[in-house]
Amino acid sequence: MSGKVEDKRGNTISEGNRVFTKTRGGKREGEVEEIVMTTEEADEKNVKNPPKVLFHDQHGHKVAHNPETLENLDTKKK
Repeated sequence: MSGKVEDKRGNTISEGNRVFTKTRGGKREGEVEEIVMTTEEADEKNVKNPPKVLFHDQHGHKVAHNPETLENLDTKKK
């Protein structure tokens, strides 16, 4: 792996970025806290199939999503 993850539009996702995804008629949005790249990290964080982007959504729930399902909202501000 290159150590770099991209959202569904090809924008790089980094820790601290604000990300968003639609889910079952709703949405999840939050600030990226960590990006899990290896199987060892995934085991530590109790997630499967890295890479995963970890964040807490607007309701305070811990979320782990595949990067290609997310949109980096910080790229829209430019």
